Amino acid sequence: MHVLPTLVVKCSAQYSKGAQMSRIGKRPVDLPSGVTASVSGQTVEVKGPKGTRSFSATDDVTITVEDNAVSVEPRGKSKRARQQWGMSRTQVQNLVTGVTEGFKKELEINGVGYRAQMQGNVLKLSLGYSHEVNFEVPEGVTVTAAKPTEITVEGIDQQLVGQVAANIREWRKPEPYKGKGIKYKDEYIFRKEGKKK
Repeated sequence: MHVLPTLVVKCSAQYSKGAQMSRIGKRPVDLPSGVTASVSGQTVEVKGPKGTRSFSATDDVTITVEDNAVSVEPRGKSKRARQQWGMSRTQVQNLVTGVTEGFKKELEINGVGYRAQMQGNVLKLSLGYSHEVNFEVPEGVTVTAAKPTEITVEGIDQQLVGQVAANIREWRKPEPYKGKGIKYKDEYIFRKEGKKK
């Protein structure tokens, strides 16, 4: 008796997601002054003040550049086409944001003696281990440590910026008792009470 309502809810949620993606897709992505875009097959390339980024869409959509804007249109009316419509439009918007403003992730270090400093292309981390952690910064991002307890990761590739920040955080995730470790600046750590003796 309970199977039918469950299926209805799931179908409704999937339809809602597809509809939301298609609503996003309907809006063209405007190209600010100093930004150009070109399309070759299913690949769109965007150039701007901070660099060049590209994205290859699936065959479910058509991408065109006209009147200083990039438009994405679905090929067909399938659920997949609707989803790719919105997702592709979001990817194009991320390209434009990346080459104009860039992306940034900020990390904070908490803990007595815990600190970070940059030496060349290596982020040196003192995190309470018997040895110092040497994190080599990959190509495509910039890492700075303006203060010993603050780390900033910047770049034009949103996914790469997020991945590098996550990799740095992984070296000493914040623990729930005293909050020691590396956390995102806007991250809330749920604190647990220590065991009482």
